Amino acid sequence: MSAWRLRDFHDDDLDQAIEIWDQSRQSDEPLPVFPVSEVMSAARAGQPAVVAVVGDELVGMAVAQAQGERGWVILVALAARWRSHGIGSSLLAELERRLRALGVHRISALLPDRATGTKALENSGFHPREGLVYYEKVEHLAADDAGVLAALGGRVLPPGLWQSMAGMEREKSVIERQIVLPLSERDLADRYGVQPPKAVILFGPPGTGKTSFAKAVASRLGWPFVEIFPSRLADLSDGGLMSALREVFADLAELESVVVFIDEVEEVAGVRSGIAADPGHGVTNELLKSIPGFRERDERLLVCATNSVRSLDPAFLRPGRFDYVIPIGPPDPAARRAIWSRYLGPALAVVDLSRLVAASDMFTPADIEFAARKGAQAAFEREVVERCGRPAGTDDYLAAIGSTRPSVTDALLAEFTEDIERYTRI
Repeated sequence: MSAWRLRDFHDDDLDQAIEIWDQSRQSDEPLPVFPVSEVMSAARAGQPAVVAVVGDELVGMAVAQAQGERGWVILVALAARWRSHGIGSSLLAELERRLRALGVHRISALLPDRATGTKALENSGFHPREGLVYYEKVEHLAADDAGVLAALGGRVLPPGLWQSMAGMEREKSVIERQIVLPLSERDLADRYGVQPPKAVILFGPPGTGKTSFAKAVASRLGWPFVEIFPSRLADLSDGGLMSALREVFADLAELESVVVFIDEVEEVAGVRSGIAADPGHGVTNELLKSIPGFRERDERLLVCATNSVRSLDPAFLRPGRFDYVIPIGPPDPAARRAIWSRYLGPALAVVDLSRLVAASDMFTPADIEFAARKGAQAAFEREVVERCGRPAGTDDYLAAIGSTRPSVTDALLAEFTEDIERYTRI
């Protein structure tokens, strides 16, 4: 056989590289961890990629990805008739040299058992780790959907946001039963004649966690999350707010699944004056017209939030448009205890939590987070000056509570209580 040599991967190697990738896989071999599209994208993007050639024929290829101090070998592929000639080990040695030059200190590889390249890895000083299991979750977001989602400023949120919601158990229970379960257990809901919700309103004082609940629902369902900011909409279209709303909902119609969140929805759904020339009249009409079309697809949920539900147009609140109208109020003592526990960090072991809970009546979750940060900052500044080794304590957090203005006032709470009686629909 002719001598082989190593060189850089070139874009015009793509067809031969894919052919080599196909040849490398045995018929009974598990699917590779990294698909060929991802490997070739990395190679074309300038990640370390080396090929072995005999004349003009490509007979082997290895690709890696550098991520800080760690590098991943994501492909070792060899033409069938060029195995056991030391090409794999040479490719790996060249990848290692390039990764070291990029500051990589730990090089790892994820290959299926018995895959091409496993012997070359062992010959090159790589050791298999026993007792490890590879886990994977695939987001089924089509390429077209990903483009639309990016254009809308949306994203797929990380898992676990629902579990991390501290306190607010009453609200979590309602949202879990009425919203999350019918959407996540759709077959069971259909069997029992339950119609999964398509649109809901969350109302309550500012800072009570309405945005956090919307994000947690999207995280729990695994659906993309898009937040629409009414105050910014007008800047998105030359035709003004009405045109911008129309265009956004037209883009949303292209997504297979999505949780759409509109905060301070009263800005685009306020009570209409009855005067056709009033700009607010047309904006509210446009949103009202957009909702029925949004509701036509199964895996969509519109969540609107407002601090003032009584300022919404009555037509906006009708059952045909919104399935539920859910109050999100200030946390009760049990919820405040859970929220404080989340934000105190190491100080949780030394503070009198009951005193903090009692002192923070009328505090929202956002108020508690702010006071916890403020108390920790005060203790930190004291330590910088005194170097006394005294951690943040109860008095530090009580002082922070005392200097924090609660978001909920008596007047606001009285209004919220009236709104619960008048508008709640669960």
